[in-house]
Amino acid sequence: MTLGNPGRRLERERDSVKYMIEIYCRSVHGMREGICPDCRDMLDYSFNRLDKCRLLPDKPTCARCPVTCYSPAMRERIRAVMRYSSPKMAFRHPLLSLLHLFDGLNRSCRE
Repeated sequence: MTLGNPGRRLERERDSVKYMIEIYCRSVHGMREGICPDCRDMLDYSFNRLDKCRLLPDKPTCARCPVTCYSPAMRERIRAVMRYSSPKMAFRHPLLSLLHLFDGLNRSCRE
C-alpha cells in the first residue's frame, strides 16, 4: 500500500526535513532569517541523500529505512535536530506532521 503518489511523499519528506532544520536553527542558533551555514550544509546533505536513495521509488521514511545512508557524524546531527524539532512540528506544520506519521505507517519498502 502506498499512501498517495511516491513523488509527492518524497517532496513531503524534503519539506519536513527543511522545516525541522529551520525550526532548530532559529531556536538553537538564533537565526532570524534563513539558516546558518552549518544547517545549510546539513539540509543540502539531507536532500542529496534523498535524491540518491537506492530504494526509490518505494522508499520508506528514514526512520523505517533498512539502509544507513548518513555518515555517523551527520546522523547524530540530524537526530539532534529531529529530537528538538519534531514536537514543535505538530504545532507549526500540523498537516505535514500528520502526513509524515501516516507515511511512517506505510509498508512500501520491500522486505
